[in-house]
Amino acid sequence: MDYVTTLKILVIGESGVGKSSIILAFTTGDYNASFPATIGVDYKCKVMDVNGMKVKLGIWDTAGQERYRTLTSSFYRDAHGAILVYDVSEPRTLTKLNEWAEELQVYSTKKNIVCLVVGNKIDKQNRVVPREHGKAFAQKHRMLFIESSAKTQEGINLAFEELVQKIIETPGLWETGGSSSNIRITNDSERRQQEQSSCYDYTCTI
Repeated sequence: MDYVTTLKILVIGESGVGKSSIILAFTTGDYNASFPATIGVDYKCKVMDVNGMKVKLGIWDTAGQERYRTLTSSFYRDAHGAILVYDVSEPRTLTKLNEWAEELQVYSTKKNIVCLVVGNKIDKQNRVVPREHGKAFAQKHRMLFIESSAKTQEGINLAFEELVQKIIETPGLWETGGSSSNIRITNDSERRQQEQSSCYDYTCTI
């Protein structure tokens, strides 16, 4: 199968926030409540149809544990997009995203990389982190923002769609030749509908 392009996407954040579950939900539609912790780095593929053209996503699931952080620095290189995940029931995981954002800035080789903050596990009853706190973090770092639940699938597909669309719309980030001005995931009507959803668009300056 021929692809217009292949995009490298990183999913980062503390251990236990649901990074692997988000990737599983997106790539297979499944959910595993007892998903084991990632050791080092895992990798999944997903092909998206962008107006009839195939875009292949290479999704890198990075371990959140401190002892594996030295294994992941090389995987920041050449990434087109990054999803920073926190758990809405664990305030510490949002605070720790500051460190992940700093690490992304240090190791990323594409300074206009598109970034998306995801507040995960909104299905849980013991939610502690308000939506506004996640939005404020995303706005501070000029990143996209959305909330999700890997368990119920809420926000999962939209998160990746918004991220890929922003990558496609960012000049010089992904093109390998030819014009990309006609590549869009949604039309204007769909965009207006999505603007009323929980996804907020900020320009990433990392």
